[in-house]
Parts: sequence; structure tokens; C-alpha cells
Amino acid sequence: MTTVWILVALAAVTAVADWIAVALPDRRLEYVAKPTVLAALVAAAATIPADHIDLVDRRWWFVAALVCCLAGDVLLMLPRDLFIPGLAAFLVGHVLFIVGFLHPPTDTRFSFSPTGLVVAAVVVVGVEALPGTVLFRSLAVHHQTGLMVPVAAYVVAIVTMVVLAVNVADPIAAVGAGLFLVSDTLLALDRFVRPLPRGSLAVHVTYHLAQGLLVLSLWH
Repeated sequence: MTTVWILVALAAVTAVADWIAVALPDRRLEYVAKPTVLAALVAAAATIPADHIDLVDRRWWFVAALVCCLAGDVLLMLPRDLFIPGLAAFLVGHVLFIVGFLHPPTDTRFSFSPTGLVVAAVVVVGVEALPGTVLFRSLAVHHQTGLMVPVAAYVVAIVTMVVLAVNVADPIAAVGAGLFLVSDTLLALDRFVRPLPRGSLAVHVTYHLAQGLLVLSLWH
């Protein structure tokens, strides 16, 4: 596990560096730190020893999802309008996370409850109803209706990922998925509705915490 912990530590250090870069702002530091965080988490997830993981099948779906998120990070970070390609990369990442959550561990933590699924769906959709309504109304007002379909597809994917995480994963993964939703909600409001105070910093902090917790949820 030494290698894994070194990679996790690298991810943590570079995440803090990225937050500092966003707060300053320092674009050059951000260009180095932001992709390094996900690269380190990809490597950490891929190198968890077999005797410290009972989610072997889920692990590789998560690794693929993290790679897509890394691609999305790079696309959204570049000084060009690559929002749709970046959104597509993250959308594929969420689909891969969903498939990963549907692969059970070998112990008894996995349980699929139809009632729990409905309750989780109601709670998550209820929480996202207001910001989602504000987001789509803003897209309509600002004549960005062309974004409605891809954004709607993305919302469905991440909400499904969170609902599954709450229903079939452990608490660490559930919190990680929830923070991912918080991060993306803040990003959408900050980009398409109105700038939020320290919005970019809040997006980066919640996003990196989310990805770190999703990786940590893989091992025991």
C-alpha cells in the first residue's frame, strides 16, 4: 500500500496547489496541478493491492471513469471554448461510474433495495429541482437552448450516479458522489446563471474531495 498512499498524498498536495492557483489566480500553476490530481488518483486506484480490495470489477470501471474526468479537466481548462467536448468526457465518466456501482463487492456491503432506490431518487431529485430549474431557465433566457439537451443528459447521468452510490455503495462513495453533484451544480450556476463568490474555488475543492473519496471507497 505504500505506493498507493504516496499517490494519494501526491493527489492531495497537488489538489491544494490547484486550489491556491484558482484563488490567486495563477493559470500556469493550475495547468500543472489540476491534471496531476486526477492522474495521481487514476494511478492510485489502479495500483491498490489485491488483498486490500474486494471491488476488483468496480475498480476498473472507476479507473476508466477517472481517465474520462481527467480528459474533461484538460478540455475545460484550456483557453478555448471546449465546454461541449468537456461535458461529453464527464458524461462518459459518469456512465462508467454508474456501471462500476452496479458491480458488487465480494462481502455483504452490497444490497439493492427498490425502496431505498426510490427514496434516494426522491431526495436527490428534490435537492436538485431548484438549482436545475434556475439553470434551465437561465439557458432559455440567454438563448442557449442548444445546450439544453446535452446538459439535461448530463444531469440525468450524474443524478443516476449519485442515487446508485447512495443505494448500493458504502458511505464514503456516497459522500463522494454527493460532492461531485455539488461541484457540478456550483459550476453550472457559476457559469450559466451568475458568478458565485469564490465559485471556481468551491467547484475545485468539492470536485477533488469527491474524486478522492470515490477512490478511497475502493479499498478496505
